[in-house]
Amino acid sequence: MIKPDERRNVHEYILLDMAVKSLQNDYDKLGNLKMSKVYIEIVDVLLKVIRPDYYNKKRMLAKQKIEVVKWIHIDQYFSDVVVKNPGEDVVLRYAKQALKTQVENLIFQYLKEISDSTNTI
Repeated sequence: MIKPDERRNVHEYILLDMAVKSLQNDYDKLGNLKMSKVYIEIVDVLLKVIRPDYYNKKRMLAKQKIEVVKWIHIDQYFSDVVVKNPGEDVVLRYAKQALKTQVENLIFQYLKEISDSTNTI
C-alpha cells in the first residue's frame, strides 16, 4: 500500500521525469530551427532549473525505498506505472493527455519563475 503523501511524491517525480525527458528530446531537434540559438538557450536554462528538483525528488523517493520500475503502454489514452515500494508493487494508471497537460503546466511554471527571477535583478 502506498500512502497518499508518497503517491503525491511519486506523481511529482513522474512529472519532473517527463519534463526532463521531453526537454532533452526536443533539445536535439532545435538545431533545425532558424532561431535555434534562442530556443536552445531557453531549454538549457529550463533543464538547469528542473534537473536539481528532479534529482532531489528521486533521492527522497529512494530514501523512502520507493522506485518507479516501468511504464506499461495500455492504449492510446492510458499508461500504467509500476511503482516498487516496501512490501509490494503498486500499479498506478495515468491518462496520457492529463500527464502531458500537467507537464506543460509544470514547464510554464518554471518559465514564470525564471522570468520573475531575472526581472527582479
